[in-house]
Amino acid sequence: MYAVIATGGKQYRVQEGDTVYVEKIDQADGSPVTFDALMLSGEGGTVVGSPTVPGAKVEAAVVSQVKGEKIIVYKYKAKKNYRRKQGHRQPYTKLEIKSIRP
Repeated sequence: MYAVIATGGKQYRVQEGDTVYVEKIDQADGSPVTFDALMLSGEGGTVVGSPTVPGAKVEAAVVSQVKGEKIIVYKYKAKKNYRRKQGHRQPYTKLEIKSIRP
């Protein structure tokens, strides 16, 4: 069985036991997190919610707070002596999917 959840403005397809990196959620390591399921698919067929499937929940646990790979933002204007260099590392939350309740 798999489900589709939404968090941080994005949608993720998850199964039990999956590890997913999502936009940062302000929770401590090891704390449980519950999401509403937008869609469920299993041996009984596919159920699509509008906007969520009634009663369907996805339970996950926060594994850790991590940062993504560093990117460099470089601005440059020719012949104007204008140069700006800035780095960025996006924060993510690593989740482990514990169960999917239909």
